[in-house]
Amino acid sequence: MKLTRRNWLHSAAAMLAGGAAPGLARAQTAAKAPVIGPEMLTLSDYMAAAAGRALPAEIAEQAKFHILDTLGAIISGKELAAGQAALRYLPAFAGKGDRTVIATRLTASALDAAMANGVMAHGDETDDSHEGSRTHPGASVVPATLAAGEEFGIDGERFLRAVTLGYDIGARVVMAMGGPEFSYKSHKSSHAIGGAFGSAAAASCAAGLDARQMRWMLDYTAQQSSGIASWQRDTDHVEKAFVFAGMPARNGVQSALLVKAGWNGVDDVFSGADNFFMAYAPDAKTALLTDKLGERYEIARTDIKRWTVGSPIQAPLDGVDNIRKKRPFEADDVAKVIVRMAPESAGVVDNRDIPDISLQHMIAVMLLDKTASFAAAHDAARMKDAAVLRQRAKVELVRDESLRPFLPVRVAIVEITLNDGTRLTDRVEAVRGTVRNPMAKPEVIEKVRDLIAPVLGAEKSGKLIEAVFTLEKLADVRQLRGLLQA
Repeated sequence: MKLTRRNWLHSAAAMLAGGAAPGLARAQTAAKAPVIGPEMLTLSDYMAAAAGRALPAEIAEQAKFHILDTLGAIISGKELAAGQAALRYLPAFAGKGDRTVIATRLTASALDAAMANGVMAHGDETDDSHEGSRTHPGASVVPATLAAGEEFGIDGERFLRAVTLGYDIGARVVMAMGGPEFSYKSHKSSHAIGGAFGSAAAASCAAGLDARQMRWMLDYTAQQSSGIASWQRDTDHVEKAFVFAGMPARNGVQSALLVKAGWNGVDDVFSGADNFFMAYAPDAKTALLTDKLGERYEIARTDIKRWTVGSPIQAPLDGVDNIRKKRPFEADDVAKVIVRMAPESAGVVDNRDIPDISLQHMIAVMLLDKTASFAAAHDAARMKDAAVLRQRAKVELVRDESLRPFLPVRVAIVEITLNDGTRLTDRVEAVRGTVRNPMAKPEVIEKVRDLIAPVLGAEKSGKLIEAVFTLEKLADVRQLRGLLQA
């Protein structure tokens, strides 16, 4: 062979890497070995094994509660402003595909189906919430798991495990960042960040990624993690639905699919130079990423809302309901209602323009209707109704500094003064539906049936509820489509 300069250089390199300089070759190999922190090793191994790891029976039951509750939120959210926005987007711009768009006859790509179902899931305040991380996990994790689950034809048992993993990972990432304190002080959206990591973990479980692929998936999720707290200025709940659920569900699925397609990435985006926490939360406690992983399941620490309104309004509505059960009264018997809440909670729901996140409006509705139904919580016209406005004028919201130390638990004190001078008080420290005061299975079913029957009909609603509670028997999640579509 003719000895060219290129041939000579290749031969020299081979000699150096081989027998001529074995020490140098070993050093070069060592230099290329990825440095992976202990948290990432534990986390990625745990995620990779989740698909084949049996859940404790009580955790599997909780997962069914949250899946059913989220499906109820999606189906009822179809007709809301955010849901309608998603459904306008799909036929105009979405990628073609065969993944289910719930409560419709549409299908789309996995990414767009996850986005649309996520937007509908948080079309209002019906979906679940995790206080310790200040996230709404179900609204993004369940749509992402369904989209990826259909993509890979997983069975019902694996679907349960993937959803449960999503709750664990999304919540832990935000708790490591500082939880609610991070959310309040950083101007970033903990809901979007937790949703992205939770959705990506769940979708990756459905996709069957191994431990190293899970690490790369987390890298791509970190790059796609986004969302700022400007959603609080959203008056139509459309941007909020995208930030809390649609965007993180879509991004999570994309992270999983990129790696499944053979993309590689950084082996530990949670440690080393320019890592995720340095960029987002420099004071993060990364040990919380793996704290009691496999022992404490975050899905069991996630609240299911009794009332289909914003989380800070749950306790005040419970308070009015509790008082009325002890001492029945009519709306016109009431002279004044004072609601005391922590300043941060009060700020989210103080005289908002949307009925289901306006405390004063929903208290007025509760006084009149003696309940707070989904229909009432979404009747914008009633915000101008004379009878409602008359009751609303009686409601005073007090930002009580003494309740701030209890956050993220949203303690509320409700004081009702009747026309005859009787003063009735209730302090709500454990909202119905929270971990400390959970709803029973019949209550969850009753709530969801009210959400889905008007859309799917009574018979199909009953079959869907039954299918969720027997997910372990489902051979392929694609079989749910006939029950999920209108």
